[in-house]
Amino acid sequence: MKKFRFEKAWTPQGWASEFSVTVDDQGYISNIGDDDDHAEPVRGLVLPGFANLHSHAFQRAVAGLTEHRQSGEGDTFWTWRKVMHRFVQAVTPEDQEAIATQLYVEMLKAGYTAVGEFHYLHGDPSGAAYADPAEMSWRIAAAAGRAGIGLTLLPVLYSVGGYGGVEINAGQRRFILETTVFLDLIRALRAEFDGDPQLRVGIAPHSVRQVPAEQLRDCLAGIAEIDAGAPIHIHVAEQIRDVEEHLRWAGARPVDWLLDNAEINDRWCLVHATHMTADETRRLAATDAVAGLCPTTEANLGDGLFPLADYLEAGGRWGIGSDCNISISVIEELRWLEYGQRLISHSRNVASTGVGASTGACLVSGALSGGAQALGRPIGAIQAGQRADFVVLDADALRFHGRDEAQWLDAVVFADGPNPIRDVMVGGEWVIRDGHHADEIEIEQAFRAAIDRLG
Repeated sequence: MKKFRFEKAWTPQGWASEFSVTVDDQGYISNIGDDDDHAEPVRGLVLPGFANLHSHAFQRAVAGLTEHRQSGEGDTFWTWRKVMHRFVQAVTPEDQEAIATQLYVEMLKAGYTAVGEFHYLHGDPSGAAYADPAEMSWRIAAAAGRAGIGLTLLPVLYSVGGYGGVEINAGQRRFILETTVFLDLIRALRAEFDGDPQLRVGIAPHSVRQVPAEQLRDCLAGIAEIDAGAPIHIHVAEQIRDVEEHLRWAGARPVDWLLDNAEINDRWCLVHATHMTADETRRLAATDAVAGLCPTTEANLGDGLFPLADYLEAGGRWGIGSDCNISISVIEELRWLEYGQRLISHSRNVASTGVGASTGACLVSGALSGGAQALGRPIGAIQAGQRADFVVLDADALRFHGRDEAQWLDAVVFADGPNPIRDVMVGGEWVIRDGHHADEIEIEQAFRAAIDRLG
């Protein structure tokens, strides 16, 4: 048992002062009590840890490689995807682990204490299975373990090259799994990690583009038998072309089709859902599923902007993710979620819940609760029964000077400057102290070696 004394912390009731938190030997908060002089003092402003609900770890190594124009007709998501598919053909299991470990340390320093790894790099460069079909999954788990971040591992079912059974390209060979092989992979991972409070296993049928209806039904039936409470994540309606091709192929828009053909509920996370009609927006909000929003990636890829105002008005739940990992910043994702809405609505404080409400607090609260739900992890709040995942902000940072507690979260999101995150705890263990990870030098060296090898 460990006990900590917080000066100031963000609780479900708002900011609270001078109280103690007891953490059990499994890393859960067992008690919230009065100030205790015998507890370890935690100086600064304490927030619950954030969930990064959508990551493709290997793409951290692609950042900066796709910003030269590829087409005389203008670049799009689809020209970016060609570059990514070429890159992925060279990634080894050792590269995968080195890249993911560095990425997860960066996430911790940014305030993420858990990540949903949407993991679709399964086979070797030829598309054949490794001697252990779960080789690349073990590498992701090892990376999370070394970094110290909580992990919801979401192996991806990826069945075809595109609508209508399009032939796969060379870059997609490593992604393809038969549904039975995919479900066996899930069983193996669950057998290994059952009872581990730091690792949760879910599933990710990649998209309605890459997983035809029959395979999707089989996948969902299979996970219902294996783990009826497992998180389910899926890409949907990220690009206008996605919508147009699905209309031609299935006679329905992708979000409408998914809502009509699957039991969408609070276990689901629909990643992006960028292009929805007003009716689709209301329907999705009514399911209690989480919309997984990745503003920096969606901007980088030219996806478009999610209909946030209408979705919030309908009571929708949402969370944030770093997706292709060009940016590893909770603050930047939240800021650009709001700024994108301001640009299209020509108004301000779009995410605010009403007159007098703090936009920063609304953004932080929405990301905490939606991210925790999407990852199926008891995080996102400082209260008994939750994981002891804490992010400690430097109260002396200039962004907080002259601001009272009603303005602190606005200062976090909208007053830019050096990273204010000083310390991070995951499951009762300090993983970042004074902005540093204990193994960061060796981890960075391994990352550099992987990048050098990949060219």
